[in-house]
Amino acid sequence: MTLTGLLDFYDSNRRLMNTALGVLAFVLVMAWLGPLVAEKPISRLLQSTITGVLVGGVYALIALGIVIINKASGVFNFAHGMMMLFGAMVFYTFFSVANINPIAAFALAAFTAFVVLIMNGWSGLRNPRSLAIALAASIALTLLMILPGKEFQLIRAVTGGMVGSVLMGLIVERVAIRPLIGQPLFAAVLMTLAIDQILLGITQMIWGSVEIPLQLFTGLKDLGIPSPMRIEADWIGGRVIVRTELVVAFIMALLAFGAFVAFFRYTNVGLAMRATAENQQLAQSVGLRVRLILAVAWGIASLLAATAGVLQGGATSLSLNMRFLALQAFPAVLLGGLESIGGALVGGIIIGLVQEWGNLLLPNAQIGTELAPYVVLMIVLVIRPDGLFGEKRIERI
Repeated sequence: MTLTGLLDFYDSNRRLMNTALGVLAFVLVMAWLGPLVAEKPISRLLQSTITGVLVGGVYALIALGIVIINKASGVFNFAHGMMMLFGAMVFYTFFSVANINPIAAFALAAFTAFVVLIMNGWSGLRNPRSLAIALAASIALTLLMILPGKEFQLIRAVTGGMVGSVLMGLIVERVAIRPLIGQPLFAAVLMTLAIDQILLGITQMIWGSVEIPLQLFTGLKDLGIPSPMRIEADWIGGRVIVRTELVVAFIMALLAFGAFVAFFRYTNVGLAMRATAENQQLAQSVGLRVRLILAVAWGIASLLAATAGVLQGGATSLSLNMRFLALQAFPAVLLGGLESIGGALVGGIIIGLVQEWGNLLLPNAQIGTELAPYVVLMIVLVIRPDGLFGEKRIERI
């Protein structure tokens, strides 16, 4: 058979050939890793599996924020890692400072309310009812953010972190993303890279470049929760040690993930977000305020990013390296499918497992953290180019 004939055969059986290549690659990888797995004790394998699932929960929350922005506006947000760190730093400030300046807290709350009012235009400032609601919300948020003492530090930090992260998302959408509507998509992607560097500079100016411990889970022992957790059994041939911080972070990540899914499915705003994600022009034609919905999507994604940053910072620490965590979650987004919310959860857990198993089986830690997830991603995309749960779109001209 000639070369042209081979190419024609491949084109006519492209899907079958890609599946066969993917399966072959998977079999070769398993044949290579099989002996390495066999020589590891069951306790080590079990500990890596548990840790991988727990780490994957935070990856899933990171991936969810990226998926929301992609579904809403079609933009792959490369600034998500810095949005995580910035939101976590705002949380840390309210968590660690016992007496917040009331004027500064009111200014933050009032400015957030102002941005919310102008999300869909300046007409909101001319509505007395909207202004009254914004003023009442600003006062209530301020009272929560200035609660004194260590006993109220969590309430203070949660309120301040939510206000700061949502404000960040709304400003990014209003100032940087909205003016690019109708422009080439590549311009918006480059804008997210610029936002990443701007947030990096602001973070360094305010909080510096030193690693900061976030003592979020130090009270677990006072509640009678063992730290770390130990699992011992004869059949595992040793002891499995699980960090309690990772368990709590995993549970909180799943709760945040579930809360968003419920909001997305069962509220009017969630229904509007789904309609806008499906077709912006059609959604606008039936009366939906597309620009307002896009702003809400950026605010929610920023809040989810801050939540993931706080959970990761509480389990480890806050440092500038946290912004690279989003790069590790990118394979989870592509693996599950760029537009799939459920795929973000599955992809995050798979990537967490792959990383931990890679670190266990391969001597170089960077192979497990940086290389192994992308190898698995490549194999899956060869078989399913749209990801495990991605939607295949057919464009007709």
